[in-house]
Amino acid sequence: MQESPEQAIKRYVQSGEYDTHFRAWSGDSYLGRVQHGDAALRKALKSAVHERATCASAPAALDELDVAALTRRKVLPMVQGLFPRHEQACVLEMLERSVVFLTPVMIDQVLEQSQWLHTAWTLANLFLAGVKAEILSDDAPYLVGLSEETTCYLSAAYFDASGRFDDFLVHEVAHIFHNCKRRTIGLRETRQREWLLEIDYAKRETFAYACETYSRIHPLGKGPRARQMLLAEYAQGPMPADDRVDIAEYLDILGEAVVARNGWKRILTRCAPPRHRQSSIPQ
Repeated sequence: MQESPEQAIKRYVQSGEYDTHFRAWSGDSYLGRVQHGDAALRKALKSAVHERATCASAPAALDELDVAALTRRKVLPMVQGLFPRHEQACVLEMLERSVVFLTPVMIDQVLEQSQWLHTAWTLANLFLAGVKAEILSDDAPYLVGLSEETTCYLSAAYFDASGRFDDFLVHEVAHIFHNCKRRTIGLRETRQREWLLEIDYAKRETFAYACETYSRIHPLGKGPRARQMLLAEYAQGPMPADDRVDIAEYLDILGEAVVARNGWKRILTRCAPPRHRQSSIPQ
C-alpha cells in the first residue's frame, strides 16, 4: 500500500529513509514529485530540529571565532607536507572556506542546501547532539564531523573533545582531498592526477584517521624518538571504532610516518591506489 505524504514525512524524520521516487506526492511529472517531496521533507526536518533545540545556543568558543584562521592554522602543516609549494596557496584558500560549524544560526541554511536528503538528516542529528538536544533517532550515527564534497561540517561538540590525539577538523578536511578534483580549484589535471590527492577508496578512512593523529603527534614530539614514544602512548588507548580501518595497518602507517622526513607523504604513499603506490618514492 502506497504511503501518504504524512507517513513519508514521519518515516524520514524518524529514520532518514525516504522513497527516492517520491511516489507519495502527486505531480504532473517525476521532477514535480521530487521538488514537492524534497521541499516537504526538508521543511519537516527543520521543524523537528527547532522543536528539540528551542533553547540551544552556540558555544562560547564560537562567539568571536575566526573559522578561516582556525582552519588555516590546523591544516597548514598537512598542506605543506602533501602538496608542492606552488600549489599550497590555492589549496589553503579553498580549505579556509570549507569548514562550517553547525550552530542555531546556520542549521536551517545547511539543511536546505545539503545536496542529499539523507546527509541533511545526519547533519540534523549531528547538530542536535552538539547542542545536547534530543536526537531524531537512537540509531543515528554519533558523529562530530561530516564531509560532503568540499564542505566539512563540525558540531559544537568539537570544542568538547578532550582526546590528546583527536582533531576532527583535520580528519574531515583530509576527506576533501579525495572529494575535490584539481580542476575545481584551478590546478592542472592529468590522467594520473584527477583529484587533489589520489587515495585508494578502501583506505580513505585510514588516511583521514592517520592524518588526524599525526597532526597531533608531530607538534607534540620534538624528533623521531619523542614521536615514537607518543605513538606508543596513543596505541595504548582506544583505537578508531571503525570497521573500515585495519588497526594493525593504521598503526604501522603511523609508525613509518613518525620517523620519516616527511610523515605526511609517507601516509599518502601507504594509502595511495596501487598504481600510485608502486611508483612513489619513500620520503
